[in-house]
Amino acid sequence: MPSTILIVDDDPHIRQLLVFAFGKAGLETIEAADGEAALAAVERHAPDLVILDINMPRMDGLEVCRRLRAHDDVPIFFLSSRDDEIDRVLGIELGGDDYVVKPFSPREVVARSMAILRRASARPPAVEAIGAIRHGRLSLDTESWSAHWGGAEVSLTVTEFTILRTLLAMPSRIFSRDQIIDRFRGPGFALTDRTVDSHIRNLRRKFADVGGFDIIETRPGIGYRLGGCSGTAPPA
Repeated sequence: MPSTILIVDDDPHIRQLLVFAFGKAGLETIEAADGEAALAAVERHAPDLVILDINMPRMDGLEVCRRLRAHDDVPIFFLSSRDDEIDRVLGIELGGDDYVVKPFSPREVVARSMAILRRASARPPAVEAIGAIRHGRLSLDTESWSAHWGGAEVSLTVTEFTILRTLLAMPSRIFSRDQIIDRFRGPGFALTDRTVDSHIRNLRRKFADVGGFDIIETRPGIGYRLGGCSGTAPPA
């Protein structure tokens, strides 16, 4: 069955352009003119990808993304009307998978969307460990998909949890961004090389809030590996 794309934009001309472009690529589309309609459409149709404008009346795209990410890991492709770094960074850190700035090429949006869909539909990797796995003060339960630092539970998205689970299963291994992308292909995982760093930043921020300052190490020019997970604060 062809993938279904939800196109969310308050400008009917933009929706029309994208509906036509995705239709030529053999993909089905549904439309929403505002954020509230977008949330209802996701609930009703379970699309494979959401094309989401940031600047909309009633409920903007960032708030839509926040609400979706509370319970859904559907890939999100942002459209922004401003060439503004804050919009870009905030959108990606909220859990977006890619973005373009208006005016854009519909063909480019389709091509980049197809790349996200290919990653999301690829065969998922085997889970390295089942049940509770621990390292220092960090513990993950792969059956309940819960993460804890000491006695504090840390709320993670599906993608964040899976990144951390793989680092924890092989704590001495350094993973490049490409290796992270390759290992997390599968339904619900739409990582791109543009978003790996944002997911890592989110993990560090969430664990730092409960004292986990050494959750993930960066090896410059190589990639990432699990940190000591002792709670040691970074040097001043």
